[in-house]
Amino acid sequence: MSDNALNGLTCPRCGGTITVPEGLNLVICPFCELRSAVSGERGVRRYQVPQRISYEQAQGVLATFLSSDMSIAPSARSAAKLSETFLVHLPFWTAWGQGVAWAFGQQRVGSGDDERYEPREKSTAREMSWNGVACDVGEFGVRRISLENRPLEPFNSDGLHRSGMVFEPVGSEQAALEAARQSFEASVAKDVKLTRTSQLFTRLLGARLGLVYYPVWVLRYLFKGRSFQVVVDGFSGEVLYGKAPGNVLYRALTLVGGMALGAFLAVDVSTLILSAAEDETAAFALGSLAVGLGIMYAAFRKFRYGEHHEYHRYKESQALPMLNFGGDEDVVSQLVDKIGKL
Repeated sequence: MSDNALNGLTCPRCGGTITVPEGLNLVICPFCELRSAVSGERGVRRYQVPQRISYEQAQGVLATFLSSDMSIAPSARSAAKLSETFLVHLPFWTAWGQGVAWAFGQQRVGSGDDERYEPREKSTAREMSWNGVACDVGEFGVRRISLENRPLEPFNSDGLHRSGMVFEPVGSEQAALEAARQSFEASVAKDVKLTRTSQLFTRLLGARLGLVYYPVWVLRYLFKGRSFQVVVDGFSGEVLYGKAPGNVLYRALTLVGGMALGAFLAVDVSTLILSAAEDETAAFALGSLAVGLGIMYAAFRKFRYGEHHEYHRYKESQALPMLNFGGDEDVVSQLVDKIGKL
């Protein structure tokens, strides 16, 4: 029996002993089938996402990935030799709550001579969720995952350890809640954005923090003596992170084509526009020059850093700025009461 289960609770109807797995809020008596709600000390509840992708399916995802992009060496799929495959359960801090925001200011309406700014107030309130990795998993390349349409099951430590490696969380619960708060409030602030904002109030209500263990397959393979890695979502089968050898021919064609197109826009087109000898054409010439130089720079970067193809399913989000609550608790309280009546 799992070490993460509480034994010895007595059923209020029949007196039978009930086992309560960690993370479960509702239990059923195995004798009389009475349903009981479980409450106790507040803490971080643990959940797990079930593994639905098998070892063989994960290998199939790897083969598909190695032939999915022109920037990957064409011989990667046939020449790659699988060296290691294992299942890992990664912990992610996960927060749920309701984000609310209220903005006061002005909104620009109309255009031309009819353009004007009208006073407006906008509000929003919606359920939100956030997650962030709870341990150092830099070697796997996965910083966050999607929990949309993923079932959350009670945490079963013994079952997870039997199926694969289990990483334990590292870091502060308060730091995770703070990161979630910033993410929620920055998101709802966008919902109430005005042309000119004089006051903005944001708040996270009913915040709940949990720890979700997510299954991922790690597949490592060799290609011409070099080691690469692909990480596959153990629930959906999506590639979360992948690294593969680059396509030399594709890099060369990108460089030559990009330089040719960029030079044509930056030199030939700009010169042609300026030859019209009209003052208003100078801006178009500068725009063509900027676009041409941008294409040339992008082509060079693609060639310079295209030796390896690297893919991230979810880009790592940038740090979010701290938002100003306004500092007036009475105003914030009134705001919360008002939004609750919407």
